[in-house]
Amino acid sequence: MQKIINRPIDSAKIKHFLSIFPVTAILGPRQSGKTFLAKQLPYKHYFDLENPRDMTMLNNPQLALEDLEGLIVIDEIQRKPDLFNLIRYLVDTNPKQKYLILGSASGALMKQSSESLAGRIGYYYLGGFSISDIDSSNIMKIWLRGGYPRAYLAKSDRGSFLWLTNYISAFLERDIPQLGISVSANILRRFWIMLSHYHGQIINYSETGRSFGISDVTVKKYIDILEHALMLRVLQPWHVNMRKRLVKRPKIYIRDSGIFHSLNSIESCQQMLTHNKLGASWEGFALECVIRAIGKRYEDFYFWNTHTGAAIDLFWQNNGRNWGIEFKYGDSPKLTRAMKTSIEDLSLAHLWVVYPGKQLYKLHKNITVIPLSQINKVWSYKY
Repeated sequence: MQKIINRPIDSAKIKHFLSIFPVTAILGPRQSGKTFLAKQLPYKHYFDLENPRDMTMLNNPQLALEDLEGLIVIDEIQRKPDLFNLIRYLVDTNPKQKYLILGSASGALMKQSSESLAGRIGYYYLGGFSISDIDSSNIMKIWLRGGYPRAYLAKSDRGSFLWLTNYISAFLERDIPQLGISVSANILRRFWIMLSHYHGQIINYSETGRSFGISDVTVKKYIDILEHALMLRVLQPWHVNMRKRLVKRPKIYIRDSGIFHSLNSIESCQQMLTHNKLGASWEGFALECVIRAIGKRYEDFYFWNTHTGAAIDLFWQNNGRNWGIEFKYGDSPKLTRAMKTSIEDLSLAHLWVVYPGKQLYKLHKNITVIPLSQINKVWSYKY
């Protein structure tokens, strides 16, 4: 029997959304745990649109839904996007109803739901397990395997790698066409593999297009597909009004570390720790962990980079102040000139350096080195 891992932070956030909005959407890739979390809630009615019987019931949706009360869950709602207009009418006329809708993220689904349910819907983006869900002794395991529950809970690293390989194939061959995207699975697979070599780097659309034999417009299109499906993170640069020449192109990351390792044929911790992408792998993994711990919206995070070499990996604003993070894979990060420059140029209230070690220590009055295992002590979820 497979071990069950509860996800208290995600559950608390979803419950908070439900207390505010008449409709809450949990969006995320297939197999990220949306259904498991939904079934932990006190719902009254559950419709799974991959179940033929439930799909048939919702062929006459008003008859099926209008007399119901309590929390109504509709899973895989991307299969019937025409439900959004009806749900708007129902929540406006029946205050005893609340809806939790689950679906794979896509640009079309987001557009349809936001237009139909404007002011009534809150979006919660769900990834796989985070480090807050597991014991701190298993950070290496979740770094290698990623956060998808079946990959993380596999009996062996080899089993996890096989699951991820098949998951990628299923996503490309099944999910992408269901999202209404007509791109060959083989083409998108080769493009995704190529992008994995740019993981943690600033992307040059024209250069990438030349490498793949396509236009920069097509490169942006393919990147948008993977970003909207929550497989890719595109981190935009932060621009401030200063004289320094700033990098203006985005950085890209494969969001799940297990997917990244599978695309690069990395099957074990030994292979990961000796791979030439070790630093990039750590940066992407730690970045996702920190973003989830901070809990702000996807579009609220940036990176900052100048042509003279000053840079920080993650920048955001909160409570009227600027904050920054650097990710370093090493035993004991040291104070650098670039860190001081970042503090001064961006007027940072504080800069953290996240590393895989165990000791927290100060480099400067405004710079702290912090183990990844302790990030939830700094950025803990509270309402």
